[in-house]
Amino acid sequence: MSTHSGRLDGRVAVVTGGAQGIGRAIADQLAIAGADVIVGDLTIAEGEHPGIDESEGLEFAHLDVTSEESIAALMAFVAESRGRLDIVVNNAGIMFEVPVDEQTAEQWDRMMSVNLRGPFLMAKHAARLLAHSGHGSVVNIGSIEGYSANPGHTAYAASKGGLHGLTKALAVDLGPRGIRCNAIAPGWIDTELNASYINNHPERAEAVAALARLHPIGRIGDPTDIGDVAVWLASDESRFVTGQVITVDGGRLARPSLPDILQA
Repeated sequence: MSTHSGRLDGRVAVVTGGAQGIGRAIADQLAIAGADVIVGDLTIAEGEHPGIDESEGLEFAHLDVTSEESIAALMAFVAESRGRLDIVVNNAGIMFEVPVDEQTAEQWDRMMSVNLRGPFLMAKHAARLLAHSGHGSVVNIGSIEGYSANPGHTAYAASKGGLHGLTKALAVDLGPRGIRCNAIAPGWIDTELNASYINNHPERAEAVAALARLHPIGRIGDPTDIGDVAVWLASDESRFVTGQVITVDGGRLARPSLPDILQA
């Protein structure tokens, strides 16, 4: 059970792609910590202006991170309605599996537009508000596939590797303005998307056990595992941490793989 109460009192946060999965867990954990959280998500119906739906302590707004106009409109709403912005979590992302020789340029461009261009545009348009915060923190959600790749993930792995690089570059550019920028690289997390892979497997129980064995910690991740780290990166407890990519994968990457026949 997370105990974040009060750590982010008085701060305003924007979480992109926060309607479900890891993004929703991050938004919930930030709210528990006391932040005023605005969730920007493409699944939220577009109205006359963002920020018109409220649920469970979160405010929801339509946001298309591939549209600079949409991002600028959300930042204008935050400035008008809150007068400040302290935390930006760039979580919105997509993933598909296509062999490189079958992948279209349009598919590649779409992946980069959401996963890499979106965080760049969010940082660009949020920088002025974050600089006035005194607590400005950008948290990008990367992936362990920013270090390695699964089959058919050329575009995804490239976008997440690029996001890790962008994180360091933003830390350098925005640090003099009092803004920290870090990234979280999750491993296998029990989200709706990942659960669909497992639930459709003919040997579901065996697949779940096999996934758990990949992790020295003995289990797959929960979305709150990422949310807890995001709260820490957004708080003053990490005030001297910037330009870092923090891997949250239960130790999966720390252990070299072995063929099944040699597994203990």
